[in-house]
Formats: sequence, structure tokens, C-alpha cells
Amino acid sequence: MCYSSQIRAEYKKYVRKWGADISLKQYFQLYWDRRTDAKIKIPKVTDAEFANPENEEERKIKELIDEFNAQQAAKFEQELFKQKKRLADAERTLQTKTTKKAIEEKRISTDKIEWAKDKLVRLRQPELDAEDARIFPGWYAPVLIAENGKLVVKPMRYQCRVEGSPAFNDVKFPGTYNARRDNLEGFWKKQFGYKHGILIANAFYENVSMHKMEGRELSPGEKEQNVVLEFRPQPKQDILIACLWAHWQAPGQPDLWSFAAITDEPPAEVAAAGHDRCIIPIKPENLEAWLNPDPGDLKPMYAILDDRERPYYEHRLAA
Repeated sequence: MCYSSQIRAEYKKYVRKWGADISLKQYFQLYWDRRTDAKIKIPKVTDAEFANPENEEERKIKELIDEFNAQQAAKFEQELFKQKKRLADAERTLQTKTTKKAIEEKRISTDKIEWAKDKLVRLRQPELDAEDARIFPGWYAPVLIAENGKLVVKPMRYQCRVEGSPAFNDVKFPGTYNARRDNLEGFWKKQFGYKHGILIANAFYENVSMHKMEGRELSPGEKEQNVVLEFRPQPKQDILIACLWAHWQAPGQPDLWSFAAITDEPPAEVAAAGHDRCIIPIKPENLEAWLNPDPGDLKPMYAILDDRERPYYEHRLAA
């Protein structure tokens, strides 16, 4: 499975390279909804796209981002104050009497102080780093699709909820951020051949077992230990990840745009690193055909998935 990806959120690049439109109305709605919905997660690299607004729509989006960041900063500062007081109380107790409770209070408050400080630093630093471009299941990312004969970039959640399914499927089927190639005409039959998209990324991350990464069996009595590996194509490049998407609607519920990355058997170097699935990067020359499928003829779509880009994926332990 594609546990996480490092995305390219530069939507202006989509415009320059493919002449795509940007669904600013949908971006505005997403940021508006984030004000009251803590489940909406947007990577900082996407926020940065609106740092220098070029029109009124972008200016309104930036206002929502600034408002949200101010609220977040206030929340972290309040937590910092609370935990500093908690730490001071524990230290006063320990000056007169060593208790298990006071020791635990000191440990917990110290950890939470560091957590709040780190959150404030990351929130306020103007420079972006690789972590700011990471998306995880449930996070939003820009997806390139074809709509009414034009290419459009829309923000979508990285966990697909297919049309007509109940909202609780998000919990019942938590792995629906990936669409297995061998199930495209099964679970994903309403999407495959109908709603294709592209996510641009330059790295992806996978959970693997340490003993598999090291190419060995578990030792007697050894417990399985998980690690996260970063896979980055070599030479360094953007990859066009084949995706399926859905526009879910239900009475009395907000619309949900969401997507899943298609995965297949891994290339040799990914398998050797201990993982059994891999995303499918399509070739740029197949982009238009992929985004405009014919549900009556799926063979060309399978051909595009077969005729994929095949970079070498260099891996390392994720930071």
C-alpha cells in the first residue's frame, strides 16, 4: 500500500504544463470547512500556494489560512502554558517528596511541552521542508482530472469513498486510499473506466517489517517490528501516480471529493526492501488518454498501466 506520499502541490505548475484550470471555488470551500472540521488535514505546502494571492478568490483563501493558523497558534500556546504549570507543580512536589505520580506528571508535561514547542516552530517557520509536503490517508491533495472536456485540479481526500456507499465505510474499509489493480473491475468498478485522476509526487512511503527489509526470517522469540521506508525515484523526478476518484453526495451531508492511488505488484527493488505493493506511475504521453477513459473499452486503460514509467526506487529509513 502507498502509506504516504510526498506531493507536488504547486497547482500553478499544473496550469503551465497542461493548461489545467484550478477549482478555486472548491479550494475555498475546503478551507472554509476546515474552520469547523478537525478531520480536514491539508499539508502546509498547499497553504503556501496561496501565500501571494493573484486574485480575489486566492486572497479570500489566504484569509482563511491566516485565520486558521492564528487559531492553531493560540491553541498550542495555551497548551504550552498549561503544561509548564503542570511541570512546575510536579517539580515543587518532588522538592519535598518523591512520588510516582509526580515523576509521571513531570515526564508527561515535559514531553507535551516539547510537542507544543515543535508545533509552534513548524507553524511559524516560513521555509518549507519535505515533511510539509507529506500526505497521509485522510489528508487532502491536488488531483488532476478531466471535467467537461478540460483538465482541472481539485483538492481531494486521500481515501476514496465511492458514490452510493455509506459514510461509515471510511472506518469499515480504512484501506480505501489504495485501489488494487486486480480489483479494478470489482470493488472499484464504478470508478475504473469512468473517473481517472493523477497525483504528482516525487516520493512515497511504505510500512514494512524490519526483518523483511533486512532480508531474513524472524528469530525465535523475536517480535515483528515495523519501520517506514521512503522510496524516491532515481534519477530524481516527478511521477504521475494513476488514481481513481469519486464525488460522494448525500442528503444533509457535505460533498466529499476523494481519491485512491492504484497499486500493483512491486518492482524488484521495492520487493527486496520488504514491500509487496507499489504505486503505478504513468507516462506523460499517456496522460490525456488516462484522464479520458472509455468505460466500454478498458483494454487501453490496462495497456497504459502496463506501459508505465519504470524508475529505480532508491529507499532509506524515513526521518
